Amino acid sequence: MSRNSNAPRGPGDLVLSLRGISKHFGAVSALTGIDLDVHAGEVVALVGDNGAGKSTLIKILAGVHQPSAGTIAFAGKPVTLPDPASALDLGIATVFQDLALCENLDVVANIFLGRELNPLRLDETAMEVRAWTLLNELSARIPNVRDVVASLSGGQRQTVAIARSLLLDPKLIMLDEPTAALGVAQTAEVLNMIERVRDRGHGVIMISHNMEDVRAVADRIVVLRLGRNNGVFFPDSSNEDLVAAITGADENAVSRRAERRLAAERA
Repeated sequence: MSRNSNAPRGPGDLVLSLRGISKHFGAVSALTGIDLDVHAGEVVALVGDNGAGKSTLIKILAGVHQPSAGTIAFAGKPVTLPDPASALDLGIATVFQDLALCENLDVVANIFLGRELNPLRLDETAMEVRAWTLLNELSARIPNVRDVVASLSGGQRQTVAIARSLLLDPKLIMLDEPTAALGVAQTAEVLNMIERVRDRGHGVIMISHNMEDVRAVADRIVVLRLGRNNGVFFPDSSNEDLVAAITGADENAVSRRAERRLAAERA
């Protein structure tokens, strides 16, 4: 699989910019002062141990939770995301780990669920054509869009969920553990689709515990630890540095190496 250059992007390509995002649930601090940038045509992997705050951050961007502090800028403008519909309307699509597919419905119905064409008198032909177009753009291996989702493999179901997220042509797509519980061949297929989404110009945030998958498609790797930023890395960063950032071992040394790497990239 090919990967775009890690060279810095032009300033006009910035899709998402978070500054100082914090989230408290009563006395519990889930996130503290999170900064994050995502550019068009870039895959940013969000990694960290369980409890690092990854899912909380994604839910804030999906409009499920509201931040306790901080600012969100999207496509260069400050925004608020009061609910999931607002996030989707703005151009932020999310594929959660459970996929939220209806197994008794076919592929077309799942892609258009809640967004049917002419809902009073469904335009089945137009929806089928559009479904095929989306799947072909992803080089998806689904033989028939009239197959029910219950008959599909795990990788094919992930494909349907990703295609559905592209229906409204969002600027940012967030994927929560997209390769979890998939076999080797299905994982390769999903990673290839993520590259195709990136190559279409969408910004992508990918949560994953699988560092091999992260290295395969990510342009940058952002580590969260205990609800805080704990380093920005690249696919060729050493396992030692990544593991240290995730676990908190020798944090000062990791921070210094990450700062030197970022300075070199920007030079």
